[in-house]
Amino acid sequence: MFTKNKKRTTLLKYWTTRYLFSLCIGLLILGIGSFWWIRQTTIDNRLNLLEYLAAESAETAAGQKNFEDFDRRIDQRSRVLDMGRPPQIFITNKKGVLVRGPHRGPGPEMGPEKLKLPANIFSNNETVQKLKINGTSVYTIKEPIVIDSVQKGWVVVMQTEDQLADVNQEYRLIAILLIGLGLLGWLVIYILSKRILKPIQEVALAAAEIKEGQYDIKLNSDVREQEIYDLVTSFEEMTQRLTQLEKLRAELLAGVTHDLKTPVTSISGLVQAVRDGIVTGEERQEFLDITLKEIHRLQTMIADLLDFNSLSAGAFTLHPETCNMNELIHNIVRQWSVTQQNEVKYVVYTPEKIITLETDPLRLQQILINLLNNSSQAMDGKGLITVTLFEDRIEVADNGPGIPESEQPYIFERFFRGEKKKLKVRGLGLGLPFSKMLAKALGGDLVLKESDSGGCVFSVVLR
Repeated sequence: MFTKNKKRTTLLKYWTTRYLFSLCIGLLILGIGSFWWIRQTTIDNRLNLLEYLAAESAETAAGQKNFEDFDRRIDQRSRVLDMGRPPQIFITNKKGVLVRGPHRGPGPEMGPEKLKLPANIFSNNETVQKLKINGTSVYTIKEPIVIDSVQKGWVVVMQTEDQLADVNQEYRLIAILLIGLGLLGWLVIYILSKRILKPIQEVALAAAEIKEGQYDIKLNSDVREQEIYDLVTSFEEMTQRLTQLEKLRAELLAGVTHDLKTPVTSISGLVQAVRDGIVTGEERQEFLDITLKEIHRLQTMIADLLDFNSLSAGAFTLHPETCNMNELIHNIVRQWSVTQQNEVKYVVYTPEKIITLETDPLRLQQILINLLNNSSQAMDGKGLITVTLFEDRIEVADNGPGIPESEQPYIFERFFRGEKKKLKVRGLGLGLPFSKMLAKALGGDLVLKESDSGGCVFSVVLR
């Protein structure tokens, strides 16, 4: 199956560009909303000012005879109200006929020949109206001119929507602020991402070195982020374990080769001595017996390898049945003790309550016999083996010298054999790893519960 090669980018570039894109989208939405809000707020505020100006203009026009003074007062009010572009002010009679205006001259699209106010300004009861005049959006505010409690006319204040919303300075400030926030946000995420990615890059480089077989690496664990610290420290522990396992692999390969070669060499020498007539009579028979023992030991090693490989490959079948565990444990230990060349002291404890379990008795026997053999070898025939059945586990304990603390993490590694055991017993170091795999296949587990100078306890966890 072929996979399409995709162009890869650095994590720093990947995340910073996407963050910048997301930030720009967010700021753009925020900017549009801000511009709309400023525009609407500005229009509302200025319409309020125009209403005030219209009301004041109506009061002024009611008692005004000289319109030059009226124009001057309107100009003063426009400056006081800080109106950059003063509105147009019209004065009409009660029927809406133009009497005076516009103040400040015609607006856009409204030349002197087109000076005519729309009739709906006066027919509508609303004080503030938004109209379309010659294609331009215009706001109008009207206030009545009242003289002696009698309405004489109208003051109409008119200004286009664009003029009301003309706040370019505020728009520029918002634009500068948003651009500044965008650049600052990108700079911050770039610096932080680079700082966070540095230890990750170191781990990636270290992984590449491990791929090439270089296990002696050092990583900087001085980081504040808990997840990155866990990653760095876990990776360091992994490399240390790989270094140890690589060393063990080389040593164990040499040891296994030696253990397999030794019986073959012995068999070859013994058979050659018998064939050449060097030994005769009873000595010849003794040589043949030794040869058979070496062949049996070699067959056992090969069988261990085959069983272990079969279990590892999954080519392994179980035959579970309902078993009386109290009776089964007693039978297994008794049968094992009978096969031992030297007498072994042991004791079996089972509860008064009968414990039944769906399991494969043959495979469980393999696990227990391996543990019993290890305990017997560790005690060298001097001591007591205790087998105890609980509802959820089986414990095998001995009072031998125990397993050194430095070797305990590796006892379930394939081909591992302790320093003392190498000198006392031939083997491949597959007993405990094979037993642990069997226990897991049965739905349980095999663990070293405790070990010290007074002995060790293995626990077969039942499902």
